[in-house]
This record gives sequence, structure tokens and C-alpha cells, in this order.
Amino acid sequence: MPRRFLHRYMPKPDTLRRQPSLRLVAPLLADTRLWLLTRRSVANAFSVGLFCAMLPIPFQMVIAALGARLTRCNLALSIGLVWVTNPLTMPLIFYINYVIGAFFLDTPVREAPSRISTRWIAEQMQDIMPALFLGSLITAVTLAILANIATRLIWRWHVSRNWRHRRARRQLRRARMESQFDDEH
Repeated sequence: MPRRFLHRYMPKPDTLRRQPSLRLVAPLLADTRLWLLTRRSVANAFSVGLFCAMLPIPFQMVIAALGARLTRCNLALSIGLVWVTNPLTMPLIFYINYVIGAFFLDTPVREAPSRISTRWIAEQMQDIMPALFLGSLITAVTLAILANIATRLIWRWHVSRNWRHRRARRQLRRARMESQFDDEH
């Protein structure tokens, strides 16, 4: 993963600490380990953030922040990835989670209305809750593991590609220097 790209879009810890609304969590923001961009911290942040995003519970961002603190991963990425489930995507993602849970519980799937909404989910909650929670947990664990592995592989590929490019540039420079030396002598 390009570190410069991630740094460009991440909020700065000092800017967040100065926000009056974040005064209560200022000690959490002061921990420099939660702002590192290493292969491990970014991969774990993807796991924590996507795990929390798949859970049909309130305060996902708070849980992601606590998860980032416990796993010592990047706080901003963990919290930002929770927004995979936003008001536009939430009904569809949670319906898919419900279908997965119903499959594993071997219960019939309720037909979705022509337009899935949070209102429909709220009205059906008592009947669909066990399947929704099981499906969400299965999806959350699966997505967290896959995201962690994929992030580590992509990071490793990116680093090795950069090393190959550097080696090729050095060899090209060396060849040019030898060519100039041969031309002069």
C-alpha cells in the first residue's frame, strides 16, 4: 500500500486533538501507535473496520475505535472503514447478511420488498434477528480475515515492485556511467 497515498487522505492527530467535540477521547488520539502506517497496522485496521461495519449494531465507530486500541492498529482507517455500511448501502448489506444467516440456520428467507429499507428491516426485526446476527457475524469474520490477508499481500507486492524498480534504475544508471566512462577512454 502506498504510504504517501494513505497519509494524504488521513486526518492529522493534532488537528483532531484540537477539536472541542473530541475532548473526551483526546488521550486515545495522543497514542502515536494508533497513527502508524505499517503493513501490520493497516491490515489489522482493515480487519477491525470491516468487522465492525458488518455488525448490525449502533455505535460501530466507537467499537472500531476500541478495537483499534486493543489491536494497536491504525485508528483513522478502522473508523473510516466502518462507513462501508452507510445509509445507502446498509439495507442491502444487512439483507445479504440476513440471507446468509438464514441459509446457515436453514430457515426460509423472507421475501424482500421491491425497495429494501431500514424501515422494512425494523418491522421484521423480531423474526429476522437470529438470522441477521448470525449472517452478520459470519460475514464480518470472513471479510475481516480476507481483508487482512489481501492487505498484507498487496502491501508486500507493492514493496517488492518498488524494490525491483529501484534495482532496475540503479542498473540503468550504472550502465550509463560505464558507457560514458568507455566513451571517454
